[in-house]
Amino acid sequence: MSQFQGNIDNFGMDTISLAGPLQAKLDAIRGAGFTQVMLLARDLVGHPQGWEAAVQEVKDSGLRVTGFQVLRDFEGLSGHLHEYKIDIAKSMMEMCAALDCRTMLACSSTSTHATGDTPALVRDLRKLAMLAIPMNIRIAFEALSWGRTINEFPQAWDVITQADMPNLGLGFDSFHMFATKTPLEELEMLDPSKIFLVQLADFMWNEIKTVEERISTARTFRVFPGEGVHSEALAALVSKLHELGYRGDYSFEVFNDDYQQMPLTAVAQRAKKAALWLGEDVLRRSVPLPNAMRLKR
Repeated sequence: MSQFQGNIDNFGMDTISLAGPLQAKLDAIRGAGFTQVMLLARDLVGHPQGWEAAVQEVKDSGLRVTGFQVLRDFEGLSGHLHEYKIDIAKSMMEMCAALDCRTMLACSSTSTHATGDTPALVRDLRKLAMLAIPMNIRIAFEALSWGRTINEFPQAWDVITQADMPNLGLGFDSFHMFATKTPLEELEMLDPSKIFLVQLADFMWNEIKTVEERISTARTFRVFPGEGVHSEALAALVSKLHELGYRGDYSFEVFNDDYQQMPLTAVAQRAKKAALWLGEDVLRRSVPLPNAMRLKR
């Protein structure tokens, strides 16, 4: 089987990896053989014809929307700041629903104005999930590795389980796990049905020495799985998630300033190579013919 064959339906690209207008990004992603795309709110609101036109472009592309991101600094606020974030959340949910997307990502707060009081965090996440129920949206809550109170996925899992909402689950990002060196064994605590999204990326150094370097790397110099120095750890992570029973989507969350200076098709092919490595060599999900069947139901 050549390296350009196989089923990659379980993997998708994030538009953040590509330069240019939305339509060009969608064309490159679909041209590389992907069937799904992760979108940012600015993909829609930055469209010259308005966000509704952007939604139509996405629907016309035939790509399924893996998820919509990202609601920041939501939990732990009070008073007028809380009400402000409620309005932001409602606006994002409106766009998410218009895309026929079922998953919206929220990341843990970095705000110095947010309380670290666990009951308050649980209450706010429960409220966010309740707002999303009428729109049939799931909230994937992710721990940023520089979050003020919640900065590792076990902490995020704790508040998710306490909130106890059917549409509130975990958004898991490999970069943050590797940056904080959270042990792989911690995955054992997770219920795979409550992992709503897995985002994958690698980076080029073994150790991130400061929070500032962690933020800079996360925002400007991630690479696709298989391109960095954590390939073995990524393979172990994906294998472990599969062993636990996770059968959901994997999205490549690759912020990279260099990729923004490359042709879109070249970047998309790098992503495809990563998807084939993970799908065929790591997960053994290959099939005789491209797109002949879906192994995930």
